[in-house]
Amino acid sequence: MSVQENLTISEKKILLVLEELGSAAPERLEEKSGLQVDAAMQAAFMLAEKGFASVSEKVLERYSLTKEGEEYTKSGLPERQIIDSLKTPTSLEELRNRFSPQMVGIAAGWLVKKGWAKVENGVMVPSGKAQAGKDEEALAAFTGKTKTLEELAADEGTVKDLLKRKLVIKHEEKFRTVSITDTGSALAAQGLVLEEEIAQITSDLLKSGAWKEKKFRPYRLDITPKPLYGAKIHPYRRLIEQMRQIFLEMGFTEIKGGIIQSSFWNFDALFQPQDHPARDMQDTFHLGSICQPPAEYSEEVAAMHERGGVIDSCGWGGIWDRELARRNVLRTHTTAVTIKYLADNPKPPVKAFCIDRAYRRETIDPTHTPEFEQLEGVVMDKDMSFADLLGLLAEFYHRMGFEEIRFRPGYFPYTEPSVEPEVYVDGLGWVELGGAGVFRKEVTEPFGIKEPVLAWGLGVSRLAMLKLGLKDLRLLYQSDIDWLRKSEVCRTK
Repeated sequence: MSVQENLTISEKKILLVLEELGSAAPERLEEKSGLQVDAAMQAAFMLAEKGFASVSEKVLERYSLTKEGEEYTKSGLPERQIIDSLKTPTSLEELRNRFSPQMVGIAAGWLVKKGWAKVENGVMVPSGKAQAGKDEEALAAFTGKTKTLEELAADEGTVKDLLKRKLVIKHEEKFRTVSITDTGSALAAQGLVLEEEIAQITSDLLKSGAWKEKKFRPYRLDITPKPLYGAKIHPYRRLIEQMRQIFLEMGFTEIKGGIIQSSFWNFDALFQPQDHPARDMQDTFHLGSICQPPAEYSEEVAAMHERGGVIDSCGWGGIWDRELARRNVLRTHTTAVTIKYLADNPKPPVKAFCIDRAYRRETIDPTHTPEFEQLEGVVMDKDMSFADLLGLLAEFYHRMGFEEIRFRPGYFPYTEPSVEPEVYVDGLGWVELGGAGVFRKEVTEPFGIKEPVLAWGLGVSRLAMLKLGLKDLRLLYQSDIDWLRKSEVCRTK
């Protein structure tokens, strides 16, 4: 079979265009060849596979303001608005009344990070150093149009902060160019004959006998046929089911809870201070709705926050804001589900776990997504010890196929003592996979829980990435059909 016979009529048309132009964008190929742009690019890729053309792709990143970013270009960033009004040290409570709790929550962390102010005992103290920041300069560079990084004259760190704060959004524009190769030029110079080819014979062609005068597209018998793939469970779903089965076999009860939680259950019940950075708008999806905190626990939780309740604790001081506790959020962790379950079941024994989705305001990248799965669990019984917690977690990771496990001391707001479990992975070394500890009495006492509570929260997606050999978290959620087809049904050692 000659080289020309191995080309379809569409490939010949594109090759002739390239011989004339040298290189062209897809739209230009469509215009000159008379083919639809999709058909033209399909032919171009086929030519590239045969060495007669090359296809290059360039991605241009541009940025534009979000609606929130547009507002801040007019009014100024929250930290700028507050620092400009802050002439003397002012209490956070007064600032919340003057502006709004949400705005103060956003601004407080950035004021401290930028060195414009500091927070001491619930009082915002200005530093007198509130010069214009790079983020403000970058926002000012927008004039209603999309901008490249160079046009903004901003560094990647500044733009990353603006993306994280949801003030700008990134757009990716792909530009393709098809060019003829030397081999393609030599072939085109020999002269290409365009004639209709029949790829499939029809009944009309047979009845009329017209097939005798037609040219048939040659069939390649040396090409490997496409592989067949059987149906299978999504790899991520399979691993989640494996984790669920392990805890069910260990005698745990699976629990579920609402995606929408009150700030009371999501934060206050876990003894997180109401000015904790985790409540910042940059970490939490705050909703416009509210709900009533449970009356039977509100006073005990308030007392614990304000003065440490009746146990040997100092609490956080200040006045516990009941209005703040009423505000609904998308749960930032599934611990909100387990603490409520413990409050409803304060008598031992309790062995419960939850595998479900949590939500945080994260910029999507290879290691972060706004939605992610957590594996949360608690054990509450008489004489439970920290050693029992370590043994339970070691057993779980062993059953997941990890041979080497160790525990490193850690800190978490609502457990003490606390650890971070780590597993050893060839090529990566020791990898941290979550956090665990014993609930502090400040958490359990308001709900009448008298026995020790072992608790843990494990990163399901990170564990799945290790098991599946992935480097990009997004692959767990994107339906890459080629990856799904080729993924193993089970792994063998």
